Amino acid sequence: MSTFPDDLPLDPTLGEDRSDARRVAYGYVEDAFNEAQQDGLDSDALAHAALFAAFRTLVETYGEEATAVFAEALPGKVRGGAFTSGTRH
Repeated sequence: MSTFPDDLPLDPTLGEDRSDARRVAYGYVEDAFNEAQQDGLDSDALAHAALFAAFRTLVETYGEEATAVFAEALPGKVRGGAFTSGTRH
């Protein structure tokens, strides 16, 4: 079973590359969301589809247990503002 990588890499040089890759990847996802919304797709439907695709990929890459452990940390991150931009609700 593979272990899902955490947010802090053990090797600082790998962290920069991974962080840059994640930043670039996020830009692609954000562009796809913007394009789909311009085509009239609902942002809520897009978010659910993106989450499903992301979790499916994580399960394929790291396995069900490692992905579940990763998912267990999400409520704290959401409540802590890790995904918040702009005004908090």
